[in-house]
Amino acid sequence: MNFEDFKLNSTLLEGLYSMGYKGPTPIQEQAIPVILSNKDLVACAQTGTGKTAAFLIPVIEHILKSETRYLNTLIIAPTRELALQIDQQIDGLGYFSGVSSIAIYGGNDGFAWEQQKHSLENGADIIVATPGRLKALLQSGGIDFTHLQHLILDEADRMLDMGFFDDIKNIINYLPKKRQTILFSATMPPKMRLLANQILHEPESINIAISKPAEGILQQAYVVYDSQKEPILKKVLENEDFKSVIIFASTKEKVKALEKSLIKHEPSLRAFHSDLDQNEREEIMRKFKSRNLRILIGTDILSRGIDVDGISLVVNFDAPPDPEDYIHRIGRTARAEKTGVAITFINERDQLKFAQIEALMGRDVEKVTVPDEFGKAPEYNPEAQKRKQNGKPSFNKNKNFNKRSKPNNQNKKS
Repeated sequence: MNFEDFKLNSTLLEGLYSMGYKGPTPIQEQAIPVILSNKDLVACAQTGTGKTAAFLIPVIEHILKSETRYLNTLIIAPTRELALQIDQQIDGLGYFSGVSSIAIYGGNDGFAWEQQKHSLENGADIIVATPGRLKALLQSGGIDFTHLQHLILDEADRMLDMGFFDDIKNIINYLPKKRQTILFSATMPPKMRLLANQILHEPESINIAISKPAEGILQQAYVVYDSQKEPILKKVLENEDFKSVIIFASTKEKVKALEKSLIKHEPSLRAFHSDLDQNEREEIMRKFKSRNLRILIGTDILSRGIDVDGISLVVNFDAPPDPEDYIHRIGRTARAEKTGVAITFINERDQLKFAQIEALMGRDVEKVTVPDEFGKAPEYNPEAQKRKQNGKPSFNKNKNFNKRSKPNNQNKKS
């Protein structure tokens, strides 16, 4: 199948091919006809499957067929990075057709607020926004959604994880009831189903292998003690074949600490976290995309908020908290049918967690022998860890077990 089969506008096709698109991916092949037919849609697809173009292509086609141009589409995304990436993709796809868009996101100064508000009032074909900033702008007035045709929620499960459920419901109150609603999500937890039932009308459903990493990813794991992680990581990074690297850590504090330690070993490295201002984050991302920065360290926000081809290595410094998060993290490499490497460090606490990841994928990940120079490593035995956890006594947090009585200070001699 090719894009001409969808009978798209010639200027849209020109934008597609100028961006290097050759043929539709499975999610594009299934989603584009549904969206072109104006049906509501719930689609489960992970990052890297081509999902952004799957909703942008038919929406731009709808806009080009409109007799009168108003604010046509609202796209809500969980992070400013993802909102900017979607906005950039609209610029590329709509370059030859004149389709316009505005990215609305927080984390910047008062001038940016006024600039975004002014842009909204002047109008555009598509708004791409994060929930918090859009809600604030809506409450200040001046945005006309009267003619809105399409609402798209991208990475909807991540938005709910970040606590945006009420914000999304509040935003929807400003929108016309008659519209097409499209929901893209990597997973479908109960709260997501509740939201879908409330805001979609007789939707079509598409599910694209959300729990299978790309075939081109070489997955490996080191079973280690925490003290061995950093020395082994430094050794791995000495491999110059890894031209572009992302390292995932569990917390913002650990991201900062890793940057401080590793930058002495690898100067072309930066941490990416919420304490940086927007200009710093954009500059880091520009350098990483242009290969002027080799290594990026971040938390799970990066697993869905970055769209960069050619990443050769993903390192899970800490095992991810959820099996689906593992899929998203390692999905940063081996994109667009390329190959890549994903390495995970598994300490004793995380062995059971990693076994659940393997069960989800239906395969074991190769366990690399820790070189002797790094000392003796623990065995990989998740069942033993499970028995150990189950054998722990259970305490009632509302009672004080083994609590020693405090000395009676009233009888204490002065």
